[in-house]
Amino acid sequence: MSLFGKEILTKMEMDTIAATISGVERETIGEIRVSVQKSRSFKNRNTPVYELAVANFYELGMDNTKDKTGVLIYLLVSDKKFQIIGDEGINKRVSKEFWDVLALKVAEYFRSNNFVEGICFAVKEVGTVLKREFPMKSGDTNELSNDVVVS
Repeated sequence: MSLFGKEILTKMEMDTIAATISGVERETIGEIRVSVQKSRSFKNRNTPVYELAVANFYELGMDNTKDKTGVLIYLLVSDKKFQIIGDEGINKRVSKEFWDVLALKVAEYFRSNNFVEGICFAVKEVGTVLKREFPMKSGDTNELSNDVVVS
């Protein structure tokens, strides 16, 4: 598999990521999505990756979770960059340092071409924080799909 080569993710790899998300979300009210964008549109050629990730966060409806506990792991393949975006409920409880350290660790996986492992690592690390800060509540439902979005 080469995320930053021709092939993005195989169905099996996307299923592995979705299963990791599903496993994490069984223990938290938080919602995690992974979105892989192949390339920028011409219109967005000068838009910073962070802004593209934030726009994608809203496009996916991640701001509509009941407790504002959505987290997006966004990859822009053409630029070989990624962003991890947390909603306001999470960012009130999770430090910027956590996100920065997580990004550094994920980047190590990606530099070694271990993309699926890096994404799953990020999901699990985010899950650890979500389980602590936003544990599962009775009656909680899965508000967002766990499937990887590829565009």
